[in-house]
Amino acid sequence: MSDKETARKHSGVPASGFTLIELMVVVAIIAVLATTAGLYLGTALDDADVAKAQTEIKALKGAVTAYMLKNNRRLPDSLDQVAEYMDPPQIPEDPWGNAYQYTKDGSRKFTIVSLGADGAAGGSDIDADLSSDEF
Repeated sequence: MSDKETARKHSGVPASGFTLIELMVVVAIIAVLATTAGLYLGTALDDADVAKAQTEIKALKGAVTAYMLKNNRRLPDSLDQVAEYMDPPQIPEDPWGNAYQYTKDGSRKFTIVSLGADGAAGGSDIDADLSSDEF
């Protein structure tokens, strides 16, 4: 041991640096904060997917209406026929990678549905169906 180390040890001056326990406390705090942030981020991404699906359904609904105005109030047989009224001119998939469901209910009524994250009818929260009838 050098003379400086001996002098510091006997003078009551603590050694510089962190103890293992202090480092473990800091790592634990960072882990708790990261977990909390991750939970909020996951919820925000789910909300964004739902909002995107609602926006796309509204755009598809507008494209069907434009098609009807140009074609003597006749409904299209499928969404593929309204692609030219979309920007860009293509029919999108819902945020979960599924096709939007289009059904005609009579000569002038139609419904566009996204089956949600699970891709199956029904469900709740993020798995809930989103329909053009809702907005």
